[in-house]
This record gives sequence, C-alpha cells and structure tokens, in this order.
Amino acid sequence: MRQPSLVDRQQAAADAKKAALERHRASLNDPALAERQEARKAVAAARERRIAERKAAEEARKAREATERAAREAAERAAHEAALEAERVAREAALQAERAAKQAAAEARAARERELETELLDNRKARKAARKAKKRGR
Repeated sequence: MRQPSLVDRQQAAADAKKAALERHRASLNDPALAERQEARKAVAAARERRIAERKAAEEARKAREATERAAREAAERAAHEAALEAERVAREAALQAERAAKQAAAEARAARERELETELLDNRKARKAARKAKKRGR
C-alpha cells in the first residue's frame, strides 16, 4: 500500500477546496436557497414586529398604570386634605363653643355678683332704715 506524498495530499486538499467552492457557488444560484433566505427574512421581520408590538403594549400598560396611580394618589391627597380641613373646622368650632361657654359662665358669674351686691346693698339700706326708724321711735 502506497502512502500519498505531500504533493498528492496538497493537491487533494486543493481539489476538495475547489469542489466546496463550486458547490457553494452552485447553491448561491439555487432558487430554493433564495426562497429559504426570503422565508428567514420574513420570519425575522415578523419576529421583530411582534417584539415591537409587545414593547408598545408594555409601554402603553405602564403609561396607563402611571396615569391610574397618579389619579389614585391625587384622590388620596385630596381626601387627606379634605380630612385635614374638616378636622381644622371641627377644632375651630370646638374652640368657638368653648369660648362661648366661658363667656356665658363669666356673664353668669358677673350677674350673680351683681345680684349679691344688690342684695347686700338692699340689706344695708334696710338695716340703716331700721336704725333710723328705731332712732325716731325713741
């Protein structure tokens, strides 16, 4: 059995390379290859379109959620402010009621003091009149 020489091996490799190149050139002119490439391009374009649609849908969902969250926060803030305002009004009303009660108590106290002073004055006058009458009656 004869071993191929270096030149034979190099020639065989070159022939194999030429054959592979010819097969490749032939496949480039093959209409089936062109159809497969077009199909791949169509699949890739469809995939890109679906990805873009999903991305747009996700962005729309995020925008809708952000709008809803902003509306909810605004409503909560308005409710909180309304509660604070109601609490302030209630506190103010309670303060006014307390002032009115204190004023009424002060007026009642002043009226009682005036009545006592009037009564004391009447007592003094009565005693003075009694002393005068007793003095005249002697």
